[in-house]
Amino acid sequence: MKFGFKIGIEILLCIIMSPKLLKHVKYIFVFFTKIVTICKKMWYYKFMLNLYITSSNRREGKTFLTAGLAATMQSLGYSTTVYKPIQTNGIERNGFMQSPDLTYVKTIDPYINTHFSYLYKSDLEPLIASELENEPIDIELISREYGRISSTSDCTLLDGDCGILSPIAPTVQTADLVKKLQLPLLFVVTPREDSINDTLLSIYTAQEKGLEIRGVIINNIKDDCPKNLLNAIPRVIEEYTNIKILGLISHIEGKISPEDLITSILNGVDIESIFNVKIEKLEL
Repeated sequence: MKFGFKIGIEILLCIIMSPKLLKHVKYIFVFFTKIVTICKKMWYYKFMLNLYITSSNRREGKTFLTAGLAATMQSLGYSTTVYKPIQTNGIERNGFMQSPDLTYVKTIDPYINTHFSYLYKSDLEPLIASELENEPIDIELISREYGRISSTSDCTLLDGDCGILSPIAPTVQTADLVKKLQLPLLFVVTPREDSINDTLLSIYTAQEKGLEIRGVIINNIKDDCPKNLLNAIPRVIEEYTNIKILGLISHIEGKISPEDLITSILNGVDIESIFNVKIEKLEL
């Protein structure tokens, strides 16, 4: 111990007595400090560009929004992956099961990477579907696959299959999975009479469980949607939860082209707030 301390003192004295060596040490220190800063920023942005997209109910347009965000991020130069940890309502074609949601994403942009971990034919809740088809869901497996998948893309979007309270395994809910993956939530809401109640319940639950909520998107706004309802939903959500509305997307009739979907996203949502990052191309 004393010998090591003595050696350390001698090295320190050599550095102090040699201005040239001290100068080099300063450069080395500055270099490594910059490397550490760059690595921290890379990790920060990697984390910031990953999201879990969810809603209070099914058929709120989560996959539509996920595909739109993914295609938009791709168009802005970010390699993007859409990961569907659990897919119910699988479609059988030519003897193979396919994910209808990921198939839709591919129709918008075939260059978006897509993955799923569990695919069930049943359209029931994940826990029930997994029991019926005798394939239990393991969140440890999902966690490992998410780590592997997210390491290969700039942006990874997880398309939730159901609400955050939906059970996916015995004693495990979707919220537990989101917390394990340490992902921020983006809620998708379709304006209906019961939207406020359902959304507030979901947000309160997420907050109680300590989940980060990035914001809310009001999706699929039809022309015949009552104006008083459309005005009330964003106002009440923000007033009662302090969670910001980050976008309003109008209903699009029929098949939509990738270009029109990207335009709809860029015009209708606050991309930088959704991903909590400045995007240089949007400033041009």
